[in-house]
Amino acid sequence: MASLSEALRSFAAVIVTGGSSGIGKSFIKLAHTKRPELCFCNLSRSEPELKSDRLKLRHHGIDLSQHGQVEPAAAAVIDWLTNEVPAGRILLINNSGFGGYGEFPRPDIGHNLEMIDLNVRALVELTARLLPLLEARGGAIINVASTAAFQPTPWMATYGATKAFVLHWSLALHAELKPKNVQVLAVCPGPTATEFFRKAGLKKGSVSPALSMTSDDVVLQSFDALMAGRALVVTGWKNKLGAALITKLPKTWATWLSARVLKRFRLKQVDHTA
Repeated sequence: MASLSEALRSFAAVIVTGGSSGIGKSFIKLAHTKRPELCFCNLSRSEPELKSDRLKLRHHGIDLSQHGQVEPAAAAVIDWLTNEVPAGRILLINNSGFGGYGEFPRPDIGHNLEMIDLNVRALVELTARLLPLLEARGGAIINVASTAAFQPTPWMATYGATKAFVLHWSLALHAELKPKNVQVLAVCPGPTATEFFRKAGLKKGSVSPALSMTSDDVVLQSFDALMAGRALVVTGWKNKLGAALITKLPKTWATWLSARVLKRFRLKQVDHTA
């Protein structure tokens, strides 16, 4: 297998959603380290803090969860690609997303609807608007799902359902787009040391460090899977084992087990009434 530096040499541009922190930021950082010539475009509300004089980064400050924002963002990306990176393969990394913990519809209806808009609608719309260019120039799409995609997730019902969509949609696109020279990879991380749990309404340290991975490790395994031409990667051996076991169970049993595990997080919820 080619080294990561060699594999990234085939790409001219990388587009990342949610690259200001966590896994998205690690994608930019690692790809830039391995191939400094790469051009990056980040779509998120805040700009990633990355210290490198050689980093070629175009940032578009945008909230992708808001209706009507994806179309102009996609137009700006296409303009950037056409005028500043007019040739070469394109890597699109759909990373933006967040969760929420509590009995549905907690924390509130708006939070759930915004989650669907960002985790599902924005991902589908942005991919659709950029796809003609990816097909014309060749490239790849990495969609960040979650191990929550493998079973219903009581206490995180909407989040798990959005990630199940991302997983199945990605696998279907992998089959559709492979003949068109566009690879699609679904990445399913487990607990990762990012801001995810804070955004979901849980206290810092809710998941033991022994059960979580760093965002850099997730990204390294994602790139390994992309180079191997895979359609799906579950990052981390513990997560691989858990996903393999849970998919062997009937859905009702998997739901019961998931409810037992996730219910324990109630004591780690942030008290918004205090």
